[in-house]
Amino acid sequence: MPPTKKAPSVWARQQAAPEQPALSRDAIVREAIVMLDAAGAEALSMRKLGAQLNAGATSLYRHVATKDELIELAVDEVYGEITVPPAGKDWRAAATEAAWSYRATTLRHPWLGSVLGQVGMAHLGPNLGAFSNGLVGLFTAAGYPEPIGALDTLLSYVMGMSTTEAAWLATVARSGETEAGLVERLSGQPAGDLDPAKIREDKFAYGLGVVLDGLATRLT
Repeated sequence: MPPTKKAPSVWARQQAAPEQPALSRDAIVREAIVMLDAAGAEALSMRKLGAQLNAGATSLYRHVATKDELIELAVDEVYGEITVPPAGKDWRAAATEAAWSYRATTLRHPWLGSVLGQVGMAHLGPNLGAFSNGLVGLFTAAGYPEPIGALDTLLSYVMGMSTTEAAWLATVARSGETEAGLVERLSGQPAGDLDPAKIREDKFAYGLGVVLDGLATRLT
């Protein structure tokens, strides 16, 4: 008998029936996100996750076949936190709201940017798909001749800036210093009334404005 072909993605498999009320795919993913937020993707393992859930790794494998599948599920769950206004609203205001929501989500879950390449886009989960389709619909309604190109352009900026910012904040956390204190030490300049969070927000807003200005030219 030929070997059974492995499903190419977690979205291609049916969920296993829960063994106990507390152990389900949803519960596993929620706890995995807590661990990812606390220590990053490298620190996550099925054994540690099972210990947190008071279940053996074998029990987890009934619901999630591999750590890669678990990451895929966690990414999709997090994408459900991103707000994408419905098409019909002013496209620029809606795109701005979605961009800031994406940034906020990445800063809450700093591991997100580091695993997106691993997850890929071949098998979209429901939340990731709804996010992408929402933005494409927004740009389509605005009249963009290439809405997917507009989506890719916006996301390239937002993902790049958000991931870089999350990595910087992780460095701050590891240093044990305040952000202003670390900036002062690294730059050798007195911080004074420096507000690093405001500076980061202003930098993101400026670049986002430039990207949206560029996209606006495609509508003329």
